[in-house]
Amino acid sequence: MKINKAIRQGHRWLSILFTVSVIANFAAMALGEPPMWLVYSPLLPLALLMFSGLYLFALPYLGKGRSAPQADI
Repeated sequence: MKINKAIRQGHRWLSILFTVSVIANFAAMALGEPPMWLVYSPLLPLALLMFSGLYLFALPYLGKGRSAPQADI
C-alpha cells in the first residue's frame, strides 16, 4: 500500500514540475527564441506523468481480483 501512496505523491509533484516548465517555456517564447533545452524540458515530466497516471487509472481495476471471495449458496 505504501508504493501506491508514493506513486500518487510523485504524480502530484510531477504535475507541478510539468506546469512550471510549460509556464517557463511560454515566458521564454514571449521574450524571443528560447533555447532548445527549455523547449524540450516539459517532455520528461509529461512522459513520467503518463506512466504514473496510467498506473493510477488501472489501480482500481487491478484491485478487484483481490477482494474477499463470495460464499456459495
